[in-house]
Amino acid sequence: MLSKEDGELLIKVAREAIKTYLENKKIMEPPRIPSHLKEKMGVFVTLNKNGDLRGCIGFPEPIKPLIEGVIEAAVAAATSDPRFPPVTLNELNEIQIEVSVLTKPEPIKVENPKEYPKMIKVGRDGLIIEKGFYKGLLLPQVAIEWGFDEEEFLCNTCLKAGLPPDCWYDQETKVYKFQAQIFQEKHLE
Repeated sequence: MLSKEDGELLIKVAREAIKTYLENKKIMEPPRIPSHLKEKMGVFVTLNKNGDLRGCIGFPEPIKPLIEGVIEAAVAAATSDPRFPPVTLNELNEIQIEVSVLTKPEPIKVENPKEYPKMIKVGRDGLIIEKGFYKGLLLPQVAIEWGFDEEEFLCNTCLKAGLPPDCWYDQETKVYKFQAQIFQEKHLE
């Protein structure tokens, strides 16, 4: 578990990474930070503007040191989310940053796919659905924000993967869950 201070530092670094990239087109070097923030962890950076999603990109698997993942995900969320035009320097002060630090995704093991909803806790678990080349992820907070129950959460994760909403009933579909520690920027400067 990371502390509140760790979360505030990660948010500050994410904002600085976006600002540095928008001003100089350079990925900033990681600052000097406590060593536990250099451990490999999954991370997503979400950008919101006026309460609406403005970008969200990250690394579901613990493949990068956390601080590097935050920097790369922040820049990518601001400049490379295909759902949105790139963030401009002028709008940066209107954007609220959220950093979600993820646990390692674990496969949910069931005898019958109908058991998946019982294996998920809305508000605690995030989901990854994978079938063939298709893969989709929804963070735990998405189910809360949209008022999903477990089945709706599974269906919407299938849709995010570009698959039919009931693909989780298919024996060939893999379902993973993970948890996230979520840090939100409290106020905008």
